[in-house]
Amino acid sequence: MLVSKQRTLIKDSSFISFSSSSISQLNRNESDSDSKFSGKATAILRRMLAQRNIPSFQVDHHRKKEQPDKTLQGLCITGRLKEAVGLLWRSNGLQLESDTYSMLLQECKERREYTKGKRVHAHMVVVGFAPSEYLKVKLLILYALSGDLQTGGILFRGLQSRCLISRNAMISGCVKKGLEQEGLFMYYDMRYCGLVPDQYTFSSVFRACSALASLEHGMRAHAVMVKTCLKSNVIVNGALVDMYFKCSSVSDGYKAFDQFLDRNVVTWTSLMSGYGYHGQVSEVLKCFEKMKEEGCRPNSVTFLVVLTACSHGGLVDQGREYFDSMKRDYGIEPEGQHYAAMVDILGRAGRLQEAYEFIMKSPCKKHAPVWGSLLGSCRNHGNVELLELAATRYFELDPTNGGNYVVFANGYASCGLLEAASKVRRRMENAGVEKDPGYSQIELQGQVHRFMRNDTSHRLSRKIHNKVQEMASLFMDVDYYPDDLDTN
Repeated sequence: MLVSKQRTLIKDSSFISFSSSSISQLNRNESDSDSKFSGKATAILRRMLAQRNIPSFQVDHHRKKEQPDKTLQGLCITGRLKEAVGLLWRSNGLQLESDTYSMLLQECKERREYTKGKRVHAHMVVVGFAPSEYLKVKLLILYALSGDLQTGGILFRGLQSRCLISRNAMISGCVKKGLEQEGLFMYYDMRYCGLVPDQYTFSSVFRACSALASLEHGMRAHAVMVKTCLKSNVIVNGALVDMYFKCSSVSDGYKAFDQFLDRNVVTWTSLMSGYGYHGQVSEVLKCFEKMKEEGCRPNSVTFLVVLTACSHGGLVDQGREYFDSMKRDYGIEPEGQHYAAMVDILGRAGRLQEAYEFIMKSPCKKHAPVWGSLLGSCRNHGNVELLELAATRYFELDPTNGGNYVVFANGYASCGLLEAASKVRRRMENAGVEKDPGYSQIELQGQVHRFMRNDTSHRLSRKIHNKVQEMASLFMDVDYYPDDLDTN
């Protein structure tokens, strides 16, 4: 979370409830005592009826004049957020107390009910409530978490004092939205303003550097973290290790991990994921065993990393053993991703029929990635029958994935069925599905340059293309061809 949980104090939170008393039916005993009781009960009933017609005794009229703050706060405390937001819009345009708005926004943020949070903000605007700086920051965090950076940016620029919390919210929002460059720019602007980063800042910055594979910026941020003597944090440590591995600095990633005093499943999983990212399967399995020796219990993410490593290493039997041990030894119920990884293990080994039978016996037959794994394996091994079956099942569940349309078409093409491949591509175009373009990127002097196919947006694209053509012509001038290697 971007900020620590702040509890709103509720003053005088006692609720007054009125319940009608039930009067049992009077016996028709004609004794004197019963007659007296009957007379008193009748008098009480007459008094209650008389008080109904006196406005000062009408509870509903009195409560309508009061603001519904206490009721709304009570609904938030009891977890009835939907009822609270509904009551808010039925409050006849009344402005609430700042504490009530704060509690509503906090509940929306913690429950990830961002649409309801926006309705709370809309109510503020409609009734003309002017939020304080504190509430503006809460709104900014809500919009940043929801991915609405346009509205979040408006709120951010409208703050009188752009504190560390508000800047952290914008940096995190940019990174989650895939705008890592903008996130780094805001980080350096924060440093220029003299603010000292905290654990939330470094967590977002390291994730931005991982996505950009920007080792230079990551090492700068790491140096700042060391200088600030930041207290060890599990999330930050995991992001730091992941950053070094994603930036292809394996040795630095292990050195960072080796200095952690409090290793837990998060840091161990980050280390194993880093080794798996570079194809070092044996290191992944060694770390897994060492983690268990130190008494650290693996979680579902750890097993997913291990299964993926077994898939790339062709370790079918070991992969199955790890998959079975999830529930048997640790009580972890495998999820769709674990079943997809197991299908990939079998598929890469060429055991396609076994992979298909595994899917049909699993509880994840309606999980699209499971069929996606089988689809890719059928393409690699040229099994057209299972390729068509896997593609049919996959597109029934997820017809908008452009990547698997391409895999399907390439599977036909690799088997020589060019007409069928063309039909798949036309079907993809008719459905309006597009594949996200691939790209290559390189970091030079602290700046990340990204290139895509037929892309001329780079300011030096003409010079780069000329240089590539020049290098290609130089290779053509020499009498060297890869197929002419000496086999003696």
